[in-house]
Amino acid sequence: MKAAVFHKPGDIRYDTVEDPRIEDPRDVILKVTSTAICGSDLHILSGGVPQTEPMVMGHEFMGIVEEVGSAITNLKKGDRVVVPFPIACGHCFFCNHGASPSCENSNYKHYGPNGDMMDQKGAALFGYTDLYGGYSGGQAQYVRVPYADISPRIVPDNMTDEQVLFLTDIFPTGWSAIDWAQLKGGEVVAIFGSGPVGLMAQKAAWLNGASRVIAIDPLNYRLEKARQVNKVDTLNPDEIDVVEAIREMTGGRGADVCVDAVGFEPDRTILDKAKALVNFEVGSMKVLDMAFKAVRRSGTVTIMGVYGSTYDNFPMHRIFDKGLTIRQGQAPVLNYIDHLIDLVKEEKVVLDDIISHRLALSEVTKGYEIFEKKEDDCVKVVLNPWE
Repeated sequence: MKAAVFHKPGDIRYDTVEDPRIEDPRDVILKVTSTAICGSDLHILSGGVPQTEPMVMGHEFMGIVEEVGSAITNLKKGDRVVVPFPIACGHCFFCNHGASPSCENSNYKHYGPNGDMMDQKGAALFGYTDLYGGYSGGQAQYVRVPYADISPRIVPDNMTDEQVLFLTDIFPTGWSAIDWAQLKGGEVVAIFGSGPVGLMAQKAAWLNGASRVIAIDPLNYRLEKARQVNKVDTLNPDEIDVVEAIREMTGGRGADVCVDAVGFEPDRTILDKAKALVNFEVGSMKVLDMAFKAVRRSGTVTIMGVYGSTYDNFPMHRIFDKGLTIRQGQAPVLNYIDHLIDLVKEEKVVLDDIISHRLALSEVTKGYEIFEKKEDDCVKVVLNPWE
């Protein structure tokens, strides 16, 4: 089959690889009909999340069941499903407590309680390095889905792939950022980053009762997309002091909730990069620090952007003095996906309005390049494995 294969930092190619096969009675083989490039895939491309061996990429995908393992009774050949990105067994301590991204069984080689940089990770993820299980991803014509009796969800035939594809990751991730903040209604929510996850968090904020949603991003074309699809206020940190602007918009207090939807690879100055080198840091936490400043006292900061190392000068003093609540981590997609499917079915939310590029899988190198370099006003790339 054909697939998008990571070879080394900066090198993702359209290659021929072996077809997947059933390896466990709880597996299914999926014929992928639609897949997408995620912002966290770029962390592998850049080398920020290390991978030393070739790997089929991609954790946002859906398709049609092609083959089922002998233990699978909830799915049959021909079912059309969307697949959450964390791989969860469904029966361990964490799965039983609504914490499937901490599944004890899916990432048996590198699982552990410490959460170290280079070992002891949580649950496995599709196509996201050997540290996260080493499972081939879904930027391919076929993919093996383990524990298929737990995660895949059948989707209605009358809905297009693009209407439901983002239920795999970015909409549940954006939803998590807002759900964790426990909005009561009427809050001001400031979302740092207007890439795909930031745009989804904006949608989730409105659906959960926010009175005002503020999008922050240094790229004006992404702010225009946010205004267009989500009707939010926008701020560009290259043009204005964002922290002061948010305080002015909130009676001097700051936002009730700030969301970091950027992570460790924001736009950085030469000084930022030099500091990271000296302190053995991967990337920067400048966006997170801005969120800590912009949120009001006793407010909440949620972190959906990926962070992969320790950071010097972590502002613990500010977090303590302001009495902040912080929530972060991989989205527990299984906690939300059934409700979110219903929101899409009931037309309470539109997800496919953020797509900027539709490409054949054979153009995957181009797709990664324009997404990484933010060329051609690229917001979200969807790939067709059969073109």
